[in-house]
Amino acid sequence: MANYNLIIGGMQIETDSYFDVVNPATETVVGRCPAASAEQLDQAVSAAREAYAGWSQTSSLERKKALLDIADKLESDFENLARLVTQEQGKPLNAYAGMGSRFEVGGAIAWCRATAEMELSVKVLQDTEEARIALYRKPLGVVASITPWNWPLLIAIWHVMPALRTGNTVVIKPSSLTPLSTLRFVELANEVLPAGVLNVVTGEGGLGRSITSHPGIDKIVFTGSTPTGKTIMQSAATNLKRLTLELGGNDAGIVLPDVDPKQVAPKLFAAAFSNSGQTCAALKRLYVHDDIYDAICDALVAIAKSVNVGNGLEEGIDYGPVQNADQLREVLELAESARADGGRFLTGGEVNPAQKGYFYPITLVADIKDGSRLVDEEPFGPILPIIRYSDIDEVIERANNNPNGLGGSVWSADIEKATELVKRLECGSGWVNSHGNVQPNVPFGGVKQSGVGVEFGIEGLEEYTTIQAVNISKR
Repeated sequence: MANYNLIIGGMQIETDSYFDVVNPATETVVGRCPAASAEQLDQAVSAAREAYAGWSQTSSLERKKALLDIADKLESDFENLARLVTQEQGKPLNAYAGMGSRFEVGGAIAWCRATAEMELSVKVLQDTEEARIALYRKPLGVVASITPWNWPLLIAIWHVMPALRTGNTVVIKPSSLTPLSTLRFVELANEVLPAGVLNVVTGEGGLGRSITSHPGIDKIVFTGSTPTGKTIMQSAATNLKRLTLELGGNDAGIVLPDVDPKQVAPKLFAAAFSNSGQTCAALKRLYVHDDIYDAICDALVAIAKSVNVGNGLEEGIDYGPVQNADQLREVLELAESARADGGRFLTGGEVNPAQKGYFYPITLVADIKDGSRLVDEEPFGPILPIIRYSDIDEVIERANNNPNGLGGSVWSADIEKATELVKRLECGSGWVNSHGNVQPNVPFGGVKQSGVGVEFGIEGLEEYTTIQAVNISKR
């Protein structure tokens, strides 16, 4: 069992205390993580600020090469990173539909390379005999990244790569539940980057609060729950930090009666249970038309009965455990609420008390209605409510009657009709005949209480910059 260290100013830094990182499948200790002090956070911010003077002046070509070199470093450590993700997060190495930790590492590498190729061009607003006015994009300064436990490596890449690409320096704090793959990523990246450009601090308790109020940090990028996002927003007001917040989702999927249930069910299943349902943009409320309701339920049940849940380091495992005990309790509470509301459990719904780990079976709940907590709240676990509807206008209204607005989908054989319907959903991303697909060239963000700002694409890159209008008088 290894002790990991902070990385500040390009140096490995030991701490006075360490805490255990637990494998959720076995409840055994994977590694020991450093608990950073307030002084070490100050040191990390100072190192990032000192490095900013040089890094912000590097050319676009130099920064592009750095990102590509980081991708190569990750690729050279591929299997070690994948195993770290599985051990600390729980997702299987391969998993159902290939969405396991190897997919996560591969996605991280691809995202580095895609972000490296993005360019923010100068926008000429006026070029006349009187003046030339151009709009330039400039880095913000020191960016703090706070990442969650569900996709620990991939989300770290989502935060860090656009910050570096645009000339910012970074202090990253991963979740204390899943810090190890991020610590390894930062270690590899520091073999490429100048000292202080990318620093990592880890810890429990109040470290995140200290980051969000720190006067030396210019921007916060956070992925996590809506309540925490609101707290960050308040704390960041102390020096008007820029914010990108990707928060909770309770995504609705609406299945029209013209689909083939057997054909669409595997896609619905994969969308709902990606990472055991622990994905912000997973399908979390499934609305199915009366005409095909029973057929969709039967097809989903058949898939649920065919998958294997277990330790993700073992071969043939489709789904791992819930990542932590607190989240498992939340899933159990929502399941019991659904049972009390008359929900019919088609599969799952019970834990094995003799089994080690935070396991919960793939659970499908039918004959449940809006107003039940399982429908109205984000479960963030392997449990899916399946809700009947008969009128399309009414179900769109029901789907929109939620404080979240991250994603939504419509499933139909009529692409044109589905496209018009999905545009009526109040969400930042709308999918037709798929759900949760994200890619580096497409902006992704939520509306309502699902976030502030966007990630990915040129629009996401711009969020790490400020504008400067340069007015050159010609007379």
